[in-house]
Amino acid sequence: MDEPATEAFLAHRNLLFTVAYEVLGSAADAEDVLQDAWLQWAGADHEHVRDRRAFLVRITTRQALNRLRTLQRRKEAYVGPWLPEPLLTAPDVAEDVELAESVSMALMLVLETLSPTERAVFVLREVFDIGYDEIAAAVDRSPAAVRQIAHRARRHVDARRPRRRVTADESRAVLKSFRYAAETGDPQALLAVLAPDVVLMSDGGGVKHAALRPVVGAERVARMFAGGIGRFAGAFTTEPTLVNGHPALLVRMGGEVDGVMALSVENARVTGLYYVRNPGKLTHLTSETPLTLR
Repeated sequence: MDEPATEAFLAHRNLLFTVAYEVLGSAADAEDVLQDAWLQWAGADHEHVRDRRAFLVRITTRQALNRLRTLQRRKEAYVGPWLPEPLLTAPDVAEDVELAESVSMALMLVLETLSPTERAVFVLREVFDIGYDEIAAAVDRSPAAVRQIAHRARRHVDARRPRRRVTADESRAVLKSFRYAAETGDPQALLAVLAPDVVLMSDGGGVKHAALRPVVGAERVARMFAGGIGRFAGAFTTEPTLVNGHPALLVRMGGEVDGVMALSVENARVTGLYYVRNPGKLTHLTSETPLTLR
């Protein structure tokens, strides 16, 4: 393959990874998709590709859709709740409000409720602002059908995501309060920072202990934390970090990384706790993953 074609792929690699990750919710699968996209790009007739970025996004989306259907079968056999694979991200991801929202744990979980085609269309249209004709070519549908799918997916997502964007300062303030409450196991401090209808989801993947169903309600979540911290007094510590563009906590037990806890915040309280403990999903926490919408 000629050097300009190689350079074109490398120039758009971060964009292609972001597309694949948002369609799949899995960094490991997104990396595999990029390998397949690279092979397809290597065998393409580059002289007849008018828009290399559009072509690369198209083949990446197709590969991601194929992978997503396989991934869905794996999720059906998954032990307990399935959470997106967390990514350690740089401050510039958090500063890009649109990007940070698009990769937030809360929105990624909403995208899990869409069909594969709906998810791909929503991501390409609403996140990356790609035209209907290009999306149609990527998902093998007509532009008119894509418009309908986009409208349906947008309505579905809008009904389930937070109505107001939370600033980074608000998130950090709530995270600080939650961190103190979680490390001390103080029930009153926990109740003060948790929303009444808070939902705790923990993902152990059958490898680490985790609740097999979401835990709903401030009192139930507070009791779980208070009881758990009591059993691991002195061994449970947390460290602020940035995961998927948002403040989160890296959790250690006896000095060893146990998992990562992402938060959803509304009205200065925690509405969602997403605790990923599955070791297979913690491989992207050692170095920052570059993400981009462009």
